[in-house]
Amino acid sequence: MILIADSGSTHTTWALVDRDSSDVLYCETPGINPYYQDEDEIVAVLSDEFSMDINQVRKIYFYGAGCANPEKCALVGRALMRFFGICEIDVQSDLMAAARALLGRGSGIAAILGTGSNSCYYDGQKIVSNVPPLGFILGDEGSGAVLGRTLVGDILKKQVPEHICSRFFERYQLSAADILERVYRHPFPNRFLAGFTHFIADNIEEEAMSDLVRKAFAAFFVRNITLYPEATGLPVNFVGSVAYEFRELLKEAAAITGFGVGQIMRSPVAGLIRYHL
Repeated sequence: MILIADSGSTHTTWALVDRDSSDVLYCETPGINPYYQDEDEIVAVLSDEFSMDINQVRKIYFYGAGCANPEKCALVGRALMRFFGICEIDVQSDLMAAARALLGRGSGIAAILGTGSNSCYYDGQKIVSNVPPLGFILGDEGSGAVLGRTLVGDILKKQVPEHICSRFFERYQLSAADILERVYRHPFPNRFLAGFTHFIADNIEEEAMSDLVRKAFAAFFVRNITLYPEATGLPVNFVGSVAYEFRELLKEAAAITGFGVGQIMRSPVAGLIRYHL
């Protein structure tokens, strides 16, 4: 048995895979991100939320947001070892998860559009080049956090039609002070902001909302994908809930900026199971 985890900043999907029968069991826990959580906090999340029997598991493959350098990978590895009591743990980035799920052992451009965003050129074995995503304050173009940040800023500054502002405040019952408190003083502001993508999706027929998404996606291509020389003539492949939810606008933004779109997966889990089997 192997245990595969795909962890974003918002939630983690765990897949318990029987290598002999290919049977799979799933569970979900809150997201794990070593940039926002220390070792004890990760163990606490698992203690509260993880629900599967892993007595026969021999190896864990953990793919996570924030696991982009050896120090952060080691932190997550120690937390997993403490909770599961298993020594054979392979911690990789969520970007590696996207590359392996989308491209397998082939080469190409892989990208993430979920709570955060990221991209790379993958040669079939390793990530060769990566434009730094920089997080939702400095980068993460096209991500759920940036879409939500833009929406909230536009509403508070009245940059969208009044009827959209009214719908927003009626739906969420939040004041400007409430929003500022959640963004600047509470943990996981990226999760909070990304939650507003549901409002954007529910109002996507409004020109202001479709323009917001299209411009954010165009910025993703311009500020990230254009920096990969290998992207010329290659499709850009995506994984993530934001890419999947707004896939038609993603294709429009790609065409506007001179790119094509290949595969779009909501989650990399099925692709990772195929890769490891």
